[in-house]
Amino acid sequence: MKQMIFIVMLCMAYAARAQTSLSGTIRCKKDSDLIPGAVVYFPDLRTGTSTNALGKYEIKNLPKIKTLVQVKMIGFKSVARHIDLSQTTVFDMEMEESALEAGEVIVTGTSHSTEIKKSPIPMALIDRDLLANSGALNIIDAMIKVPGIMALSSGPNISKPVIRGLGYNRVLTLFDGIRQDGQQWGDEHGVEVDQNLIDRIEVVKGPASLIYGSDALAGVVNLLPANPAPEGNLVGEVLSGYHTNNKQIMSSAHFTGNHSGFIWGFRASQKLAAAYQNKYDGRVFGTKYGEVDYNVFLGLNRSWGYSHLSFTSYSNKQEVPDGSRDSTTRKFVKQITEIDTLRPIVEESELANYKINAVHQQVDHKRVYSDNHFILGQSKLGIKLGLQQSHRKEFGHPEHPAIPALALLLNTGTYDVKYYLPEFNEWCVTVGVNGMLQQNKNKDATEFVIPDYKSFDLGPFAFVKSSFGKLDLAAGVRYDMRSFEHDSLFAKPNPATGFDMQTNSDPSDSSVVRLFDHYKHTFSGVSGSLGATYNFNDNFCLKANVARGYRAPNIAEISAKGVHPGTGFQQLGEANFKPEFNLQEDIGIFFSTEHISGSVEIFNNVISNYIYNEKLVSVTGTDSLFVQGGNAYPVFKFRQTTAQLYGGEFSFDIHPHPLDWLHIENTASLVFATNLGGNGASVTDSTRYLPFIPPFHSNTELRADLKKKAGCFSGIFFKVGFQYFAAQERVFSAYGTETKTPAYTLLDAGFGMDIVNKKGKPLLSINLLVNNLLDAAYQSNMSR
Repeated sequence: MKQMIFIVMLCMAYAARAQTSLSGTIRCKKDSDLIPGAVVYFPDLRTGTSTNALGKYEIKNLPKIKTLVQVKMIGFKSVARHIDLSQTTVFDMEMEESALEAGEVIVTGTSHSTEIKKSPIPMALIDRDLLANSGALNIIDAMIKVPGIMALSSGPNISKPVIRGLGYNRVLTLFDGIRQDGQQWGDEHGVEVDQNLIDRIEVVKGPASLIYGSDALAGVVNLLPANPAPEGNLVGEVLSGYHTNNKQIMSSAHFTGNHSGFIWGFRASQKLAAAYQNKYDGRVFGTKYGEVDYNVFLGLNRSWGYSHLSFTSYSNKQEVPDGSRDSTTRKFVKQITEIDTLRPIVEESELANYKINAVHQQVDHKRVYSDNHFILGQSKLGIKLGLQQSHRKEFGHPEHPAIPALALLLNTGTYDVKYYLPEFNEWCVTVGVNGMLQQNKNKDATEFVIPDYKSFDLGPFAFVKSSFGKLDLAAGVRYDMRSFEHDSLFAKPNPATGFDMQTNSDPSDSSVVRLFDHYKHTFSGVSGSLGATYNFNDNFCLKANVARGYRAPNIAEISAKGVHPGTGFQQLGEANFKPEFNLQEDIGIFFSTEHISGSVEIFNNVISNYIYNEKLVSVTGTDSLFVQGGNAYPVFKFRQTTAQLYGGEFSFDIHPHPLDWLHIENTASLVFATNLGGNGASVTDSTRYLPFIPPFHSNTELRADLKKKAGCFSGIFFKVGFQYFAAQERVFSAYGTETKTPAYTLLDAGFGMDIVNKKGKPLLSINLLVNNLLDAAYQSNMSR
């Protein structure tokens, strides 16, 4: 450890001698007017500033390296340039007025920050404005208007990301580049992140196992907080919101600063919601929630690089709907006893208040992580280390509300080390290794659906990219290994409560039951990617990419053995599973002019050893049943097959001249997903399609941004949008998993404005957003 500290200090001392500054002026290209408030930012250095009232800026303590700089300003086309800070100390820029955002920089799925138009990897960037104006109740639902992305929901605050028809452990969720882990295999909880903390989202639409390893088979969702405050600035914000449908009260406050490269910040958020309501049921029992979140960070930006330390805390009490109703009145009923023989009707007063029912779940997620970037001459070293704990408790004993039925304590340590070699003749090479160490325990539980386990992931990789004039190439290869082990688990009745409790093996005690056997296995696989982008000109490019992804089976797929309170059936795992592998081909055309932009993307994805759930039958041909506590439960077991998903996305945005204040944005996406059979799996009419595949989905939005001030009001906008979801008849109907759903259309609307001072600086922003303005009643096949 002493040697490691000495090496880091030596790197800092070396870089401190090789520092420089960058200054310049930002002007409008059309009339050479100065642009105050333009943001000048170095994504790979995590530092930047904004121009003053004279359009000038200066950034000190910069390393003398080649890197990417981005200049952004509302109403102008974003600019990204590679500059050599060892030779450039003055960087002036003329920006073009544009209603379209272009030149956006992304950091996910690549070795260095790069422009979206140059990256061959299929990606989408969701900015702060789209998130703020979505009207969504959680951060994942805020993404669904982006083509190719949907959410699988189990109530208004439980949503999982779905990329091109794949979700759960096939989509890797990151927070600020750190792997997010919290029992993703489960249906009944979403992503444990404060939605107010997220400034933008980067999405990789395709296998990203090359950079991140297992669980990035379908893609990556990187939830990114705001960049540090510009040098010399203090920034504060207070948010408050109210949702009429479920009476959600939301509040959030944060404060952040940057003084001489020392950055710091704090955010606290709270959400409280009653049951949501629909046209026919009224308020729906089991959909209340209460959430409290905190975030603290501090860091140092210097010429040697940067070092940031962050802490997040997420705590959510959440009811989970099960849909139980009275057979006569069709009103919702609730469980009040352990034997559950009689359920009373839920009163309207209970549905409308904020008190969480005794049967609920609580998820607590804490994370501490450090992000470090050291400049070593013309090379760089990146080190990300994270520790997180997810404690998920499901309270399913209404007569003993303090005793959790499930109590899963998951501790995860992640590491990510990248070495960026010096650029040589336009070739950029990155080598690295990342992975995680994980341990899960059933802590004070009475029901056991997975065993205690531990695992270790190791994944070395190499990534290379280069530019040849208009052609950009990117390629890489990775090897993954996961060492996985779980011990035997024994249980017996607790003499005080009568519920099962975990115990040690005791052959002399007949009440002790072995629930899980010892298991140990090592999974491994090779993944890779090869892609190219050809920019015919600044307005038109063609992208193509082929990638192989890898995913090791999760704990439930390997070892599940029990009745989960949220499913109502016994789930069995399969110890002999092989890892999933997929091969996906992508091709896309992208164009952008001053007033029109658009894209067409198509993909084909074949997954070998695809894991899905199958209902077991008895030797007599009837359902196989498992009896527990006097109740009979059907039995399901995971198995493997071959699957194919193919489809595409389309977008077309118009900002007609001279009506530059008018935006007409259109998107559409379509996915087909079939079970090809194999590995002994038989394909029938009811199992020929994969479950929970989004139907054809299109979105059209008309938005008017008024450029002129009206007294103290500025930034006034009006919008109206139409979401169309086609009928989904290609469903996995076996075992009652899914039913066909009819088509429906939703009308959305909204307006907003800023209240500014005499200098035009915003003091207050007000938004009024309406989703489903006509109160249409519909069934979504993406809702459980």
